[in-house]
Amino acid sequence: MTNLISVNRLKNRMENNQNNTVIIDVRFQLDDQDAGRKLYLKDHLPGAVYMDLNKDLSGRVEKHGGGHPLPDLKLFTAKIGNIGIDNHTTVVIYDQGNEMFAARLWWLLETIGHEKVYILEGGYNGWVQAGNGVTDELTRLEAKEYHAKVQSKRIVGMLEVKEKLKTNAAVLIDSRARERYLGEWEPMYSKAGHIPGARNYYWKDVISDGGIWRKGEALQEHFSNLSKDDEIIVSCGSGVSACPNILALKAAGFSNVKLYPGSFSDWISYEENDVELEEN
Repeated sequence: MTNLISVNRLKNRMENNQNNTVIIDVRFQLDDQDAGRKLYLKDHLPGAVYMDLNKDLSGRVEKHGGGHPLPDLKLFTAKIGNIGIDNHTTVVIYDQGNEMFAARLWWLLETIGHEKVYILEGGYNGWVQAGNGVTDELTRLEAKEYHAKVQSKRIVGMLEVKEKLKTNAAVLIDSRARERYLGEWEPMYSKAGHIPGARNYYWKDVISDGGIWRKGEALQEHFSNLSKDDEIIVSCGSGVSACPNILALKAAGFSNVKLYPGSFSDWISYEENDVELEEN
């Protein structure tokens, strides 16, 4: 995957003082919203700054829009500049391991037009397990100006999803665990099941048993029932765990891939929308 960076490569980059690199820690726990920031304050990779899923990578929750709506992209762009990123900065993102939060920030940065953005393979755990040091020293970076080039066609809303499913103009993926997709277990929302017509590709299946992102033939096989000629819309519960699937689809050569940010939590906020329990 071209959007991954190994622990050794990042370490070499840091030791050689390669300029204009910003490391971002996005560790987070959905069941404890302060846990990620506390972990960062306890220790983090040297030079890393922290961004919070709820406060920085998501917008205000409304009646519609889902549990983690996209942030206002102008405000997000300003925050990116304030932590020392300009259009030429190399950005390296990590979470605890290979989890969904780093992929969410990767997707946001690509959507505002950033080119040099990488996810640290193995995350914080991989860094520490390789014997590398961490620090509790807070990082202060000089603010820069970022000029966004928003790729708005990468984003689809509920009405567009509904219309494209009705006309078979796109394939919809649900990235949640199979039991949630089938409505057998739903810990978060008032309704269980999935958007009618969605196919299930659990996001953790793009990561191998050893916690490493699948690559090459393994990814091709995983997505072999999808056509690269199709438009693919990726969803999940609230637009976060969809992002690892988008990263993997891109790595597998799929070019027409979009995110439904509101996902299932937005879909069920409209009373007229049906849900489905059968597999597609």
